[in-house]
Amino acid sequence: MRRGNDTSATDLIFLGLFPNMGNISYFIYIIFLSYILTLFGNTTLILLIWVDSRLHIPMYFLISQLSVMDLVLISTTVPKMVTDFWVNRKNISQVGCGIQMLFYITVTGSECIFLTLMSYDRYAAVCNPLRYSVIMNPRVCLQMAALSWVVGFLHSLVHTVYVMHLPVCDSREIQHFFCELLATLRLSCDDTTVYEMILFVTGVVFILIPFGLILASYSLIFLTVFRMKSQKGKKKALATCSSHLTVVSLYLGSGIFFLMVPPTMYSVELSQIVSLFYNILTPMLNPVIYSLRNKEVGGALRKLQAVG
Repeated sequence: MRRGNDTSATDLIFLGLFPNMGNISYFIYIIFLSYILTLFGNTTLILLIWVDSRLHIPMYFLISQLSVMDLVLISTTVPKMVTDFWVNRKNISQVGCGIQMLFYITVTGSECIFLTLMSYDRYAAVCNPLRYSVIMNPRVCLQMAALSWVVGFLHSLVHTVYVMHLPVCDSREIQHFFCELLATLRLSCDDTTVYEMILFVTGVVFILIPFGLILASYSLIFLTVFRMKSQKGKKKALATCSSHLTVVSLYLGSGIFFLMVPPTMYSVELSQIVSLFYNILTPMLNPVIYSLRNKEVGGALRKLQAVG
């Protein structure tokens, strides 16, 4: 692809997806199809939870909020990447780059917090079933969602403002398909060593600490499950917990990779593959995981199809 005619002197330039592979049209069409499937799957899941009164319980409210985050996440990067490829354009303004980075970091940070709070919901449901409706009342659920969004936004705002105010060297080419923080940071002429250490610390706070809290919650959950006498109760508890654990593995797995492996030890292509996994595959699989492993969601879907 060539640089578009509307590129200004201050615009940043994307090198794009897998720049050394030549023709990647088939990749773009697969990504676009995945985007459509993600929109359909998550929107359907949100509507099912909204219209079916049997799903008006805390767990499904939290699942619907996760679907909202998935929709924002994939819509932050994929539409521009696909559109730029089709119209043969590679540039983005600095303001546009900052907005994209702000949304992306907000959602990724919010999801890490929200998944941790969802594990607390499962802990309350399994370990304190008699007090579950009191512990996880609607006000608490709303506070969980609000806390995740607010903390994620404030965390993102600090990093976005700092990175976008750094002086840019002669090369304005971002070795990525979106304004990923580290890829944009490499454009700076300043020494960013101290800031990269700060990024590592915030990564620990938003990835490793939530991962540890989730493991602690599920350790207590599994101890409670193994003490249950009812086999039906065990299966139901494990079914709902396994869905959340699968989603946690998908979300935090790629984050742990970026946190624990120094950028100098992996290629640009590998970084983009992991980003595609997190940005596209994970949001697409989320509604599938909760639909296939959840009888209530499956029942609501069949009921909606019967009505239709």
